Amino acid sequence: MTRQRGRPSGFDRHDALESAMRAFWAQGYEGTSVDKLCRAMNMPRASLYQNYGDKEGLFLAAIDRYGETRVSILVASLGPNGSLEDDLNSFYEQVISLATSDTETRGCLISCVLAEAAGTNRAFMGELDRRFGALEARIEARLLLENWPESLRSSPRTTAGMVAAVARGLTLRARSGQTIVDLSPIAATAVAAVVGFLASVGPPGR
Repeated sequence: MTRQRGRPSGFDRHDALESAMRAFWAQGYEGTSVDKLCRAMNMPRASLYQNYGDKEGLFLAAIDRYGETRVSILVASLGPNGSLEDDLNSFYEQVISLATSDTETRGCLISCVLAEAAGTNRAFMGELDRRFGALEARIEARLLLENWPESLRSSPRTTAGMVAAVARGLTLRARSGQTIVDLSPIAATAVAAVVGFLASVGPPGR
């Protein structure tokens, strides 16, 4: 039997998508041509279009893989595995590690590359909003485990937005070349601010 036309011997869909994800992550959406993607994935154009429709479809599939293999680790770090301080520290440690551990893929595929590509692309804008909202909802759920005092001026949702915004800022700084040494103090300050905010009010009903 002859193998399927256009698909290289030993083709693995997950490996190919991982390669595409890394190409977009390293070079940005606009900077990653279809030819570069075909080379990275070891896939002819016909197969790329057959499997993903077009470059935009492949990018969204790469975002899905990033969510499954990278963002899922960040979410898991929120626990609860310990105190709120412990879990927020763990979350930011994972964010910084993801954004700095590989010099070829600095920053974040969502906060850096998808955000830059969104522009007026409605599909990308919707995906960006959905991804941002999902992470903030998970952070909010962790904050709510602290029996958030009603007397605080900032709601759990607003505070979750701030926690997530700091994480995104860290990835942007990493994209520009800043290191763990540069970023860790910023993360520590954000954690101290949230924990101190709660401590300033004390337990509900005090």
